Amino acid sequence: MTYPVDLLAREPAPPYAGEGGFALWHYSEDASLGRFEPRAPAGDPGAQPLVWAVDTRHAPMFWFPRDCPRGCIWPVSTTRPQDREWFFGDTAATRIHVVEADWLARMQACRLYAYRLPASSFRPHGVGGYWVSEEPVEAVEQVVIDDLTGRHARARIELRITPSIWPFWRRVAGSTVEYSGSRLRNTAPHPAQFVWDPPDAKSLDGTAAT
Repeated sequence: MTYPVDLLAREPAPPYAGEGGFALWHYSEDASLGRFEPRAPAGDPGAQPLVWAVDTRHAPMFWFPRDCPRGCIWPVSTTRPQDREWFFGDTAATRIHVVEADWLARMQACRLYAYRLPASSFRPHGVGGYWVSEEPVEAVEQVVIDDLTGRHARARIELRITPSIWPFWRRVAGSTVEYSGSRLRNTAPHPAQFVWDPPDAKSLDGTAAT
């Protein structure tokens, strides 16, 4: 299936090496899943219960342990030339993922299970790359995902290891690159994290149950 760009609320991330066809996925460290019931986010129990999925193009944002804080960025057509040069001027990659050093060992040891979900009941979420269903769904395939650092390398996605994500992330938030930040509440203490006001439209810290 061709990637449905016209259905997304924002411009999608660039394709990556070995991407494969469009599909919807749920990532987990649990090997025993099969049926997915709609549920509300833990941080917002009054929200509409949904089953969350991520599409293949944006799946690399989940090549991490579930609770690992990470920042993922990529340029889009509206990215200013100076931002493109600042973030991507010294790399041949079109996508950059940043993770803190304290999580590297856990990332190297992590094994994930990607559950492919039938797309028929899903609709695109307001944040591009995420899809939601109001109905229970049964997984149609389970794929083992390991060697997460090697998987980044093979996909030609640059993986950066840093003591703290926050100096980098403050620059990202004020730029015109597209980004996704996940589990940022789990970052190591750093003075910069207390002066950052995350824009809700792009920050996905704990929003998706994928």
